[in-house]
Amino acid sequence: MEEQLDAFLRYLSSEKGCSENTTAAYRNDLSQFIHFLTGGRSSDQVHWAQVDRDRVIAYVIDLKQRQYAPSTVARKIAALKSFFRFLIARGQLAADPTSGLDAPHVERHLPRPLSADDVARLLDAPPKTNAPKALRDRALLELLYASGMRVSEAVNLRLADVDLATCAVRCSGWGGRERLIPIDARVCQSLATYIEKGRPALVRDPQDEALFLNHRGQKLTRQGLWLIIKAYAEAAQIQGEVTPHTLRHSFAAHRLTSGADVNEVQQLLGHANPATTQVYVQVARSATTEAL
Repeated sequence: MEEQLDAFLRYLSSEKGCSENTTAAYRNDLSQFIHFLTGGRSSDQVHWAQVDRDRVIAYVIDLKQRQYAPSTVARKIAALKSFFRFLIARGQLAADPTSGLDAPHVERHLPRPLSADDVARLLDAPPKTNAPKALRDRALLELLYASGMRVSEAVNLRLADVDLATCAVRCSGWGGRERLIPIDARVCQSLATYIEKGRPALVRDPQDEALFLNHRGQKLTRQGLWLIIKAYAEAAQIQGEVTPHTLRHSFAAHRLTSGADVNEVQQLLGHANPATTQVYVQVARSATTEAL
């Protein structure tokens, strides 16, 4: 069983271009299903061809009895469906035991962007000093809001990805897809100041290419970025949870509210599916209606 699971995970990473986090989530969900099938024993004792619809339904019932949230159950069912479709497509399975299996209804919540005032307070939160950390944080916050980058994209930026002459940042997204994101003069200046005065004080290894560094001179992590934003959101007294993805939501919603074309925003966000960007059209409309 594990051999087929490993092949599926490699397929997600290499052919589908899924991120490490997405692939890890599939591994966790499918490993849990294997554990349910085997009762914690060796997976060599069970073959995927032996898994029928009744065993899948028993697993779903077990999840519900253990009081998993409907959204979690739906995600685990989706993982099973994807995996069994993979086995069938490769001729390793004749029938799909998840065929016709319905996931629990999950209420979809629209992303919650910050208001323009909240964004302004957040961007103004870093100290107005030339301390390396303050310069880094100011450039980081302004870049996240101005570009709509994902967390992983921001922490993986290299010095060479920033073109100060044209005020643009080259970003590598999911599946290795690259996009060039223009930034305004204010953000470009903040990045220039950080690169010239802030980063040299943080770097330990002259060969390190990472743009954003932590106090140990290492590449800033996803968790470190999250903590930075959380601290400044609290300092700015912004109500509700503010995460790095909140700035991505805010970027998209505010661009559309200002009249940007949805296709343009899709390209800037790096969405492969236009339907993903359409969610922000609803957010922008809702914000416009509330303002009336």
